[in-house]
Amino acid sequence: MPDPGPDLPMHRRHLLQLAATCAVSPAALADSFPSRPITLVVPFGPGGVADITARTVGQAMAGPLGQPIVIDNRPGAGGIVATQAVLKAPADGHTLLLMSNATAVSVHLVKKLPYDVQKDLAPVTTLGFFELALAVGAGSRFKNLAALLAHGKANPGRLTIGTINVGSTQHLAAELFKARTGLDAVVVPYKGSPAVINALRAGEIDLAFEILSPLLPQLQAGVVRALAVTGPQRFAGLPEVPTVIEQGVPGYSVDSWNALAAPAGTPAAAIERLRQAALAALAQPGVRQTLLNLGVKPQGGTPAEQAALLAQEIRHWGEVVRAAKIEPE
Repeated sequence: MPDPGPDLPMHRRHLLQLAATCAVSPAALADSFPSRPITLVVPFGPGGVADITARTVGQAMAGPLGQPIVIDNRPGAGGIVATQAVLKAPADGHTLLLMSNATAVSVHLVKKLPYDVQKDLAPVTTLGFFELALAVGAGSRFKNLAALLAHGKANPGRLTIGTINVGSTQHLAAELFKARTGLDAVVVPYKGSPAVINALRAGEIDLAFEILSPLLPQLQAGVVRALAVTGPQRFAGLPEVPTVIEQGVPGYSVDSWNALAAPAGTPAAAIERLRQAALAALAQPGVRQTLLNLGVKPQGGTPAEQAALLAQEIRHWGEVVRAAKIEPE
């Protein structure tokens, strides 16, 4: 940029010089980003499917990016603590949030969120989708979903369904199942997945709604059985287990998902660099196998696709929350 010359007022010369200094092309920004380690804030504790997904993909992204990705676990408060930590960081791509369908559900469970998830977060890419299973104990009388539904409808109010805490994907999936089937059953919330599985094995509940990751070892050991999976297609790791839709419940499909997001205002070039690194990570056979072993189907996408998914999930789970008469807190 030419020198603004001595005839311009001092403050205008300074502004023009500052603008010239800051006018970095997208290509130059993409080349210089990232300039330091990236922090990926995970709204869940260590060891769960979200945490392992974040660590697996994050480690594989470090190569293409030339910087490590540091996982920062901040569980609790429905993801509010983690999201606020990301939104307080500079919008430069060096701080990311691991989003999930819990991000969409929180819109309906919290009276006054301190942010707008659709306006204040910039989507990067989805990482993977993972469904739930409807499981019974190994000795259960129910050999398929039809038998369970028949028993439940013949004995209203007596069938028990175990899930983790109220408002979780598992809990809302069970409530949606009741609504779609007309089943009069009691949903029993537990503090965590181990408690649900123990209750199922002990015969304290008839059925459990749980994500595949903690169930897979139990299924492989033969101590529980899967009657159905909740995705639109059968899970590749359990090809013999039919979907809920296949067993006569039309339109019933529940997928959980994880995705990357940055604070709104993050430069598009940084978003695209992150997206490309994530896609490269998801293409690695080792990463794909690790995720599949967790029950996660690796799947990247575009920011526009992720934004559409979030909007759709907010609408969908809003209907479920209202039908279940869960009051926001």
